[in-house]
Parts: sequence; C-alpha cells; structure tokens
Amino acid sequence: MYDPVRMQTMQSPVIPIIGALIGRYPGTISLGQGVVYYGPPPQAIEGITRFLADDANHRYQAVEGITELVAAITAKLRTENNILTGDERRVVVTAGGNMAFLHAVSAVTDPGDEIILQTPYYFNHEMAVTMAGCRAVLVPTDEDYQLRPEAIAEAITERTRAVLTVSPNNPTGAVYGEDSLRAVNTLCRERGIYHISDEAYEYFTYDGARHISPGALRDSAAHTISLYSLSKAYGFASWRIGYMVIPASLFGAVRKIQDTALICPPVISQYAAVGALEAGAAYCREKLGTIAGVREMVLRALESVATFCEVPRTDGAFYFLLKVNTSLHPMELVERLICEYGVAVLPGTTFGLENGCYLRVAYGALERETVAEGIERLTRGLKAIVKG
Repeated sequence: MYDPVRMQTMQSPVIPIIGALIGRYPGTISLGQGVVYYGPPPQAIEGITRFLADDANHRYQAVEGITELVAAITAKLRTENNILTGDERRVVVTAGGNMAFLHAVSAVTDPGDEIILQTPYYFNHEMAVTMAGCRAVLVPTDEDYQLRPEAIAEAITERTRAVLTVSPNNPTGAVYGEDSLRAVNTLCRERGIYHISDEAYEYFTYDGARHISPGALRDSAAHTISLYSLSKAYGFASWRIGYMVIPASLFGAVRKIQDTALICPPVISQYAAVGALEAGAAYCREKLGTIAGVREMVLRALESVATFCEVPRTDGAFYFLLKVNTSLHPMELVERLICEYGVAVLPGTTFGLENGCYLRVAYGALERETVAEGIERLTRGLKAIVKG
C-alpha cells in the first residue's frame, strides 16, 4: 500500500512518546505537558445543566458556534483585546486552538505554499503546516527568544502566505513587545500575506509584562487571524473549545473546512464555555498568583545549574526553555532523566532546535510541592549526567 510522503516526513507527537516512557517508570514527575493545575470554574459545570434542559441541543448546531457563545466571545474580545467584530471580522468557535490553526492554514494556502514559523516553534504548528501539504519556513528568534522582524522580512517569498507569531510563547515563555508585533503586522499588510497570532496563553504574564493582540492594531482587520483557547485559562484542556477571529473574506472558506472536519464544535462543551466566560478572566487571574510563585521557585532552583545551563528569564506562559552545555543528544538526556531520576521534560528537537541540547520545563500543571520535588530531581540529574 502507498504510504504518503508528507505523513512520513511529519514528526511524531512527542507527548505520547514521553508518556510511554513515564509509564515504564512509576513515580516519575512530569514537567512535560503544558496544562494548568486547576479545573473549570463552577459556572462551566452549571452550563451543562442548561445544555441538558433542551433536547434540541442533542442535534447539530451552527457551524461557527452557538449564538450564546459567539456573543460572549465577541464581548470578551471587545473589552479585553480591543478587537471589534462585525462586518470586517467574524468569530468561529473551534474544537481547541490546534484546530483553529489548522483551519487558518487550510483557508489561506494551497499545497506547496509556505508559512513562516519562529524557532523554537510549537510542534503541532509545524505538523499542521506539513499536514496541509505546505512548507514551514523557519526563522530563528534572538538569544532571548524575541522576534527578529528583519529576518522574517528576508524569509518571505512569492509562496509565503502567512507569518505565525505565538505570544506568550510556547515553548519559551517569551512575551513579544508591541513594537515587534506591530512591525510583523505592518510587514504582512505590505506584502499581502496574513499574520496568524496564537494567543492561547494571553493571561499568563508576569513581572509587568503585557500581552498585546495584533488584531487590535490599526488597519489589521483584513490580514490578521487571531487564535484563542479556553484550555489553559479555564482548565478546559479536555473540553476542546477554542476560537478564531478571521477577516470576513475568509468566513466562507473556514465554514467549509469546519463543516467537513467537525460539522459543529461539541455543543455541550460550548455551553460549558459560556459559563466559563461568565466567570471571566478573574477566574484565571486568581490562580495566576500560585503559578507565579511556582515560577519564582523554579528560577531559584535552576540557579544551581547556571554554570552549564542557560535559562533566559522570559515573562509568560508557564515554560522555561533551557540550553544545556553538553554533547548529549536531547532525547538521550530526557530518557536518562526519566529512567535514572524520575523526572520528565521535553527535548528541544521537537521544537525545531537541532543544534545544541535544549529542554522545555513546564511548571503549570502541578502543585507547588510536586514541582519542587520535580525540579530538585531535574537539577540533581543534570549535575550528575552532564557534569558527572
């Protein structure tokens, strides 16, 4: 049987691979997967009761999302992101942020087209571009994982259809400044391509860092695609609700894609999402103090490996991306940390970092005491394996 080349060349998702390793070593503490330690607000659970009260909810609903949720998202965008929807822009609810990105790529490309990603990149973004039959053009960020607009400009070709930015960033935790995001947005408008802005971690910023939505910038409506997710802020990971704000000109294409892939987002989850948005950003922000405290603890612990491990201090999400001064392959180091020290992190190779040994550490999923134990195992393991 024929085995499609594009699927052969696409990397395998790293989370299940690491999960299988963890399963072989009970008691391993995972600092790998990017989720939060808390679950949805009570209002989300109450939304399920409203869903069950109407038998019509068991049938297909609107392709772009139920009216109540689209209205709640529209209000949130206006008050929190300074993004207005209507004649120029439309909201489409999706089954998570990953689906929103795949929809965006599918809507703006033909096979063989190019999407510019910043490295390090979120692995599912690179996989989605490949899955769509397109080519990911990789532009390295600077030593602090910040954007390099001049390098992005140089990477644009006649086949470029979009530039992707992710802020706050996965896997680095970097928060991009307004000047650099404005430069990318202007560049995309001038070159006639789209700026896809993934803002799944919009509430997770620290030390005065401020999240900027490129879709709020002047003259952005016609070429900016903004992607959001409830998975992180509302503890909604398995509920699979995200949404996208798209130029009105793309609405017809995105509806075709969504109707084919999904018909409509899970309606029970949409009712829960209405409840979550009723709780609002305050729900996430009251949890943020705990995560910020864990973040500072992790930074202090990592000082003990600073002589051979670079840790750029970034101000968002719940990740640090470490550069370890070793000749070991990142996956070999990850495997030894799991097998010998009972702690799991992710290798930088899965984020497009082929030169050097990088590790992503996630600190949002566990209680403070568990993270403390996990980081102690990590630093002890790094000292023993790398410094020997």
